[in-house]
Amino acid sequence: MRAEPVTAEQAGSGQNVVKSADRALVILELLSRGRHRLSDIAETLRLPLSSVHGLLGTLVHRGFAEFDQTTRTYGLGLKAWTVGQGYTGHRDIVGLALPLMERLAQETGETVQLSRLDGVENVYIAIAESPQPMKLVSAVGMRLPAHAVGLGKALLAGLPDAELGRRYRGVELERFTENTVTELAELLTEIAQTRARGYATDNEEYIIGCRCVAMPIRDHSGEVVAAMSVSAPTPRCGPNWTDQTRAPLSFVVASVEQQLRR
Repeated sequence: MRAEPVTAEQAGSGQNVVKSADRALVILELLSRGRHRLSDIAETLRLPLSSVHGLLGTLVHRGFAEFDQTTRTYGLGLKAWTVGQGYTGHRDIVGLALPLMERLAQETGETVQLSRLDGVENVYIAIAESPQPMKLVSAVGMRLPAHAVGLGKALLAGLPDAELGRRYRGVELERFTENTVTELAELLTEIAQTRARGYATDNEEYIIGCRCVAMPIRDHSGEVVAAMSVSAPTPRCGPNWTDQTRAPLSFVVASVEQQLRR
């Protein structure tokens, strides 16, 4: 599940925002989730075909989008990737954490993931895969709904309740399994529990057959800047799996935090 695309009414509605530029960026966000036809983009964003056609023409001209003549679809262009490489906001923490994550994956035998929060979505920024044949499969850059995954709840725990209320105002909590939290009050309760105990869990809330335990990572100021998790197929999770996994995960998180404070 991904956040719903911004509509034409929402795009350009903020202060000091150039409407056409804002709408072009909204189109780029939509294209980052897959290829789309012109008519589909216009319908999804509730924009006139002529406006979308003009904006896409500009994006293609500048290399931020590309058009496939065979499928008649638009996708991201190479320039979008090039510009994205200029973002260095998480590179320091990835460089510090990844070697430790790879060791943790070997120690636990399970997949270790690092993520950051973007709005109400959990975005993977580094992954150390399980050495076992049956394992969780994900990818750097993948976005998942924060309310339905352990990493997301660990990240949300770093926000004050007022900010949580603002971010989730008008947002429907989508159900993925019978265990998914779909009410904001229940989510806030889980986040409060996460703050109190220092970790979050995902008990088949996004995918049946997958569990995880996740912990927030704080910088020198105490701000939550990322979260790390260990995820495993449910058949490999015994009754004490969470506690057994939490101990080595906690050690790695503390090591990353110590390096961040230097």
